[in-house]
Amino acid sequence: MSTTNSNLEWLLENLVKNTPGAGHALVLSRDGLKLCHTRELTVDKADQLSAIAAGMQALSQSASMEFGDGTGGVRQSMTEFHGGLLFIVEAGEGAHLAVLAADDADVGLVGHKMDELVEQIGEFLIAPPRHPQHSGQPA
Repeated sequence: MSTTNSNLEWLLENLVKNTPGAGHALVLSRDGLKLCHTRELTVDKADQLSAIAAGMQALSQSASMEFGDGTGGVRQSMTEFHGGLLFIVEAGEGAHLAVLAADDADVGLVGHKMDELVEQIGEFLIAPPRHPQHSGQPA
């Protein structure tokens, strides 16, 4: 990732603070590795949310390939569950921004604030795919 975690954490904290109903935010890689999250989200919960968000984006990608225009593009995912909302948007090459919000949050406002943040810093949120390390010894 190109931007520092402390700068990104500050931006995530401001997103949550300035978006009524938003509770937690995190940036994750496409494969579910958490890159940064708001302070009130515990490490274990951030890991769990990263895995959930990556899985949801993968399912959305599959739905897009099958039922969309075939490009597999996913702009935004939103899940409404009892007690809350989960928003996920692409946030740079190989990265996603996820926000948990209260069930009565203004969906349009949360999505708009997320889009604003991604527009500001998306080019810095690059999470290239991880490749296995080769030991250099033949298998």
